[in-house]
Amino acid sequence: MYGVLQFLLELTLNGLRSSTPVLLVLLGEILTQRVGVINLGVEGEMLVGAASGFAVALITHNPWLGLAAGMLAGALLSLVHALLCLTLRANQIASGVCVLTLGSGLSAYYGTSFVGQHITGFTGFASSSNSIANLLLGAFTPTVVVALVLIPLISLWLYRTRTGLVWRTVGESGDVARTVGIKPPRWQFAGIVIGGALSGLGGAALSVDYTRTWVENMTAGRGLIAVGLVIVARWNPWLALPAAMLFGGFEALYLRLQAIGVDISPYLLSTLPYLIPLVVLLMSFRFARQKGGGMPKELTNIFRSMQ
Repeated sequence: MYGVLQFLLELTLNGLRSSTPVLLVLLGEILTQRVGVINLGVEGEMLVGAASGFAVALITHNPWLGLAAGMLAGALLSLVHALLCLTLRANQIASGVCVLTLGSGLSAYYGTSFVGQHITGFTGFASSSNSIANLLLGAFTPTVVVALVLIPLISLWLYRTRTGLVWRTVGESGDVARTVGIKPPRWQFAGIVIGGALSGLGGAALSVDYTRTWVENMTAGRGLIAVGLVIVARWNPWLALPAAMLFGGFEALYLRLQAIGVDISPYLLSTLPYLIPLVVLLMSFRFARQKGGGMPKELTNIFRSMQ
């Protein structure tokens, strides 16, 4: 029994570490969509954040500077999406695909010289002689703690402050916001940039903390998974962690099953982190379309414009 409990605990903690980059991107995309903007380019922003963060951490030997560089890179790339959508009135879906492609190309080009290199990165807080305590504390690296702290901070700000109310109003109805003197483009610009910064931070967390290396296209669809998980989380930051754990938990499970030599194709096992969130997403989508499903009303205009 003790062995089973320890296995489940290790799986949960490994899943938490694995889900942290996705969680950061998910929180950023929730904030972006809450002002009525969809950004499919978070995958590209995550990639430039991963490349920039790893490069700075490698050169300076300071992982904190790496995280800061990743945030900055993600925010700067998000300005392209803001320019296309808010200034040039481009279709948000097409703009997001452009940003994704641009981020992928930039990270591959500028990250070539860093491929295969390794850094020390962050370490956990383990210091106890107790094995269980070491297991618990070792999983909580600084990026994990930052991601977990952001959940209540963002939630309390979004639901308990006046600016949070304005933020949600812009996402529900731009016309209503304008009638009370609110200028939606300003808030949407802020939503895009903050979302980009958190996506860049998620990418940096992946390269600086989780893998401690850089490989081209290392995000492997995590950004796009995060966009889909917004629906699973019902645009609610409080539900971001369980939604992100759908990916991280099953990624940890697939790695553990592969490590112990389970007689299942590794290619089939590697689909678990993507297949399970997709199934849950399809099940959740019908609830998102119902009253109270959580979808900001302004998002529906994006899809109407494509018809």
